[in-house]
Order: sequence, then structure tokens, then C-alpha cells
Amino acid sequence: MSAVIIDGKMLANKIKEELKNEVSELKNKGIKPCLAVLLVGENKASQKYVSYKEKACNELGIESQVYKLPENTNESVLTNIINELNENPKVNGILVQLPLPRHLAEQRVLQKIDPFKDVDGFTPYCLGRLLIDNPLFIPCTPKGVLRMIDEYKITLEGKNAVVIGRSIIVGKPLSLILLRRNATVTICHSKTKEIQEITKKADILCVAIGKERFIKASMVKEGAVVIDIGINVTASGKVVGDVDFDAVKEKASYITPVPGGVGPMTIAMLMENTIYAAKLQRGLL
Repeated sequence: MSAVIIDGKMLANKIKEELKNEVSELKNKGIKPCLAVLLVGENKASQKYVSYKEKACNELGIESQVYKLPENTNESVLTNIINELNENPKVNGILVQLPLPRHLAEQRVLQKIDPFKDVDGFTPYCLGRLLIDNPLFIPCTPKGVLRMIDEYKITLEGKNAVVIGRSIIVGKPLSLILLRRNATVTICHSKTKEIQEITKKADILCVAIGKERFIKASMVKEGAVVIDIGINVTASGKVVGDVDFDAVKEKASYITPVPGGVGPMTIAMLMENTIYAAKLQRGLL
């Protein structure tokens, strides 16, 4: 029996319709949510992601400010812009598009963002609050994954959840979120030995390793929930995930497609975080 396809695109559209109404209500109170995005360099994938974020802002009525900076931008120029945005009361959310060019220290740059405008949830303050079970902003991709799991009424409590990937963007915060929901969590990464022995025991398998079709059907437990967070472009130009979708969907109970799964949800959660930031900063929460 083939898996239920978790339709991230449909769910994201439903959430965005609800958010559009929230934005209208805020505008009636004289508040226009605003998201500032900083893009450094010519990374094609980053340019595409930023264009998606701009489009979503326009659809919802959120003001979008995009700062496109040259590849050779130095750290002080970048942090000066962040400081100005921190001080600007009209800007509710600040996002630095990752990855940054190699000469820039990502962690140092991210630390400059006001945590109450950190709609990506990557500052040490936001990650620390997530760790102590008192989140401010939850990183958008993990938050989107959890929303999809909830929408499809998939139980996490007591389940074996395996997360492949340990980045601060996905792997680590997602592991904390699953732990908060009483799953038993195992984190795997590039140095994990006999990874297939671990993945075969997963009731919930979340994959963010950045390797095209890495997870084969032989690595998946019968009836597992498979969340594919990877985005890879094949030699022929096709966008695929970290999971061998066609084979694994015959074994899983639920699976996310790529594209049309986690990606649209990440954007929807960014919009939700931006609106939350606007409310928070105006004392509406």
C-alpha cells in the first residue's frame, strides 16, 4: 500500500490565507508587519529563496525590504545594516539569508540581530530559549515539519524519531522540538556508523543531509513516517529530496514530496513568525 502524501503546498496555502486575515486586522490597527532580508553575494539558490520570501510577503500584505549586497561585503558593513534595522521600529523581522560568503563569520553576524526580531530563530538567545523549553521564535523549517505532523494527526509521543542532520537551521532545533513532544530522538550525521541500522528502527524519519536520494527503501521501517527536508538538483536539472521517493513511498505510511512538501511550509512559518514579531513588539501578546 502506498503512503499518504503529506501535501505541504496545500497546507501552506491554507495557513497563508489565515495569516492574510491577521495582517488585515493589524493594518486596521495601524500596524503593517515588515520583514527585512539581507542577501550577500550571488548564490543562485539563495536568490531563489529570497524571491519566494518576497512573493509570500506581497501575497499577505507584509512589507518586504530586501538588501542585496555584493559578494565582497565586509562584516562591519553588514553588521551596521543589521544595527540600523534593529533600531528601526517599523521593521519587525530581520533575516540574513544563509549561507554567507566564506569570509563572513555566520555566527558573529547572526548574534547581531535583535532576538525579538530574529524571525529565523537562529540567534543564541532564541536557540537557548528553545533548549530550556520556553521558545520565542522556532526556526521555520522545524516549525513547518511539526505543523505538518500535527495537521495529519501523526502521534509523536513515545515514538522513535530519527533526525539525519545536525545543523542549527534544521537538525538540532528539530530534535529539540520532537523531544518536547515526548518522542525518543536519535540524531545521525555524516560520521554516524551503520546509519541504516538506526534508520530502520525509526517510526518518524526526518532527513536533512543534503544528499540526493540518500535514503533507500531498504533503510526504512515498514509503516514509518518519512519527512524529506532535502533539496537537491540532479544533473538533468530535476529537483529531488534526500529520500528515494518512488521506492520509499511504497513502504512508508506517510511521506513528504520534494518539491511541494517542507519547502512551502518553511516560507509559511516565516510569515507567521514575522506577524508574531509585529504583535509582540506592539504589545498585542
